[in-house]
Amino acid sequence: MIGDQVEITVLKVSKDKVKLGIKAPDSVSIQREELLISVGQENVRAAASPLDALQRLLPALRQQLDEAASRA
Repeated sequence: MIGDQVEITVLKVSKDKVKLGIKAPDSVSIQREELLISVGQENVRAAASPLDALQRLLPALRQQLDEAASRA
């Protein structure tokens, strides 16, 4: 038991694996740590991508603005 709401049971043991069963109320979120880390890293990459793209486009945009201003 973890606290008084979450119950962990060993369902199966093989050579290099252990299968666990988890009973918890719907209000308790059960997440595997490696998946949380992976999703978090992907979210950071996804959030950084638009900024990286804007930084690559900024010089070309500045040049176009400068050219437009010199023609005016």
